Amino acid sequence: MFEDFRLRVFERVAELGSFTAAAKALGISQPAVSQHISELEKSVGGALLERARGRVDLTARGRLFLQHAETILNDYKQLDNEFRVPESILIRQVLLDGRKTCILIRQDRFADLDAPADTPADRVIEADGLAILPSFFNTHTHAAMTLLRGYADDKPLQEWLEQDIWPFEARMTPEDIRHGNELAAREMAAGGTTFFNDMYFDPEEAVSAVEASGLRAAIGITILDGHPKSQGDALKDYIINWKDPTGGRIQLVIATHSVYTVSGENLKRWANFARHHGLLLHIHLSETRSEVENCIKAHGTTPVRYLEKIGFLGQDVIAAHCVHVDAEEWKILAKRGVTVAHCPCSNMKLGSGRFPYELALESGCRITLGTDGTSSNNNLDMREEMKFAALLAKLSGDASLLPAGEVFRWATKNGADFFGIDAGEIAVGKQADAVLIDLSAPQMQPCHNLISNWVYSADTSVIRYRLCAGRILRP
Repeated sequence: MFEDFRLRVFERVAELGSFTAAAKALGISQPAVSQHISELEKSVGGALLERARGRVDLTARGRLFLQHAETILNDYKQLDNEFRVPESILIRQVLLDGRKTCILIRQDRFADLDAPADTPADRVIEADGLAILPSFFNTHTHAAMTLLRGYADDKPLQEWLEQDIWPFEARMTPEDIRHGNELAAREMAAGGTTFFNDMYFDPEEAVSAVEASGLRAAIGITILDGHPKSQGDALKDYIINWKDPTGGRIQLVIATHSVYTVSGENLKRWANFARHHGLLLHIHLSETRSEVENCIKAHGTTPVRYLEKIGFLGQDVIAAHCVHVDAEEWKILAKRGVTVAHCPCSNMKLGSGRFPYELALESGCRITLGTDGTSSNNNLDMREEMKFAALLAKLSGDASLLPAGEVFRWATKNGADFFGIDAGEIAVGKQADAVLIDLSAPQMQPCHNLISNWVYSADTSVIRYRLCAGRILRP
């Protein structure tokens, strides 16, 4: 059997032309090198090396064997690079805050932002010409609905829900949901997203897909009255007995769908359950005018005021959309410490309306960004969400209303903070979730302002490396 190390010994002898030099390079004795070569030659039934005075050369058979050995060793190296999680990574000569530096990552955290260039590490990334930035935290999506991309195009939300999506979703199997999650995870990873907050059914399928992807996620236990996959005891047992198979990358969230699909009694019951078990809450809120009008008809008040009345709102709540929220309601959200997930591309595609940036910013609420599902957006590109959020804000006539640096925080640190993930910035001790972007790409030139270029002119093709919890993700 041609073992990995024996092939490495042969390759080094061939390269250096000396048993003694090969032994020194490999950190073993010269007799050990001789023994490995002898056993190889015995296996192939002939000489691989010609021993001459002061020099070792390859025989014709040895040259052919070396070609195969190099191919095998390169395959081993590629396998190692793809699948082995390094204990340490050194990123050399990367641009951070306007200066070149070497960054050391140990296990899952940034250990040193000014490491010596010769610092020993399991893996080295030569990053001259690259810049490092925090990765994206997608705070509202329906990953499995990636399978429905473009299925119900160009329709208002209510018509789209009633006539297209609900009937189609009813036919989706757990296998379909797993495939949808796998596709979404690949798309998000390729675009520099390392975390997503999901709201869908069959959470075990989502967990399996996230575990394999290397991403982080908050997997929603979706509550929707009358839905066969949202029935009480089975879900509660699943939550109580659940163990994170990734050792910290996945958390469960109680995803009460909305005020128009979940009764007040169930909203209160599940909020109490979530708080008893230390889980966060995720809900759609005031996405459309019809949602607000129907809530007034059913409950005599608007969705935000209704949730305030029943005691649902709190610092543990992330509310998606909040398009039709008035000034007083924004004060209520801020007072209760609610975090809002803004989804600009989805709001535009479904005709839901313009997010009230002026009121949101004035309120002091923590704002994050989400993509929603691809069926209501067509992609999962968080960089696009940053750009469109910033541009939509400026439709008011105030070009400075939502600066690039602020919307960048919405897409990164704000999302990490709500979900209790010690990431969202490049700092010593923080989780190593980041992207390395190519400054030589035309979209990044000239680079007078890195964040402005990243928000307004770049696209995800400029990403060269993606890191989540100190692990290099495959695009």
